[in-house]
Amino acid sequence: MTREARVAASAGPPPVRWIFSPPVDLAVFVLPAALALGLMAWLAPERARGESPEWVWVTGVLLVDVAHVWSTAFVTYLSPSELRRHPERYWLVPGLGWVGGVLLYGFGGALLFWRVLAYLAVFHFVRQQYGWVALYRARAAERSRAGALIDGAAIYAATVYPLIWWHAHLPRSFAWMLPGDFVSGLPPKVAFAAGVLYVASLGAYVARALLQVSRGALIPWGKHLLLGATAVTWYVGIVATDDDVAFTLGNVLSHGVPYAALVFCFARFSAPREPGLASRWLAGKPGAAALRFVACLWLLAYAEELLWDRSLWHERPELFGVGAGLGGLEPWLVPLLALPQLSHYVLDGLFWRRAQNPSLRAWLAPPGAAPEPASVAAVAPHLG
Repeated sequence: MTREARVAASAGPPPVRWIFSPPVDLAVFVLPAALALGLMAWLAPERARGESPEWVWVTGVLLVDVAHVWSTAFVTYLSPSELRRHPERYWLVPGLGWVGGVLLYGFGGALLFWRVLAYLAVFHFVRQQYGWVALYRARAAERSRAGALIDGAAIYAATVYPLIWWHAHLPRSFAWMLPGDFVSGLPPKVAFAAGVLYVASLGAYVARALLQVSRGALIPWGKHLLLGATAVTWYVGIVATDDDVAFTLGNVLSHGVPYAALVFCFARFSAPREPGLASRWLAGKPGAAALRFVACLWLLAYAEELLWDRSLWHERPELFGVGAGLGGLEPWLVPLLALPQLSHYVLDGLFWRRAQNPSLRAWLAPPGAAPEPASVAAVAPHLG
């Protein structure tokens, strides 16, 4: 073996700069953000009049936001090995979630129920963006604690600062779930201080990236583009604009599309060693499997929204038909209808922990490398 070969062998496999591949990463992280910004500009006249075209709700909320929630089932409830690994988790989470929801609704009323659910959703959305950064670091085998601190501060700044600004400028023309779900009264001084940290954190990230370039390091384009897309869509959708169309487009497209892609790719990776309904449904050519996957999610999303609209909202009879009210059953049935969302928020934070998921560690390992030991993964942030 030549000296060059020995050096290359000792250095291990080259780092991976993408989660899936360059085309897929661009399609699921950059394209939704670019599409959201483009649609915001195109719909500027409607937004100025306070109008929200129906197709924005259908595509953004129904076909992306609601649909991606159901994708979690493909790697949990439809995975026999996962059910065997954590059997108690998959009945305790929905069971306790429903009981907790009934108690919240019964003793605190609808406002408290939706407020708690909204803040759970906020936590989930923020943690997912942090999880993508952690996933990029895992794929690239990055171990620097300083780098982890700078990356984490930057992605948290990109997501948390707009939320703090939002709380300091209530009420707005849009809400996370329902009007009044966020607690008002945060002093503007807090938002100003958060803005200083926002600029400092993003500035530190850019400075470190430029330093790495000057040293000839490989450029992690995927991570840079993810953070940039997150910072732009969250700032534009929450701070720079004040309408529901901009918030919906900037919020849900960049959240739901990447998550559904993650579930699809990981489920496809696990399918050969995982006999079950999900593996059969996702088997075969990638294009056909993707169509079946998306069709299933859209069907479930439509069924869920049909139940919501006919029983509670009564907003879209042209899509879902005419329904009836819940009456005295509302405190019992609304938490039941919210279980897909709640279970998704909780299970997403549990399933994607690398230390507890050997299949995930194997998928994240760079080509030619051994999977990350559980002892190392245990001190790394989870992905969800």
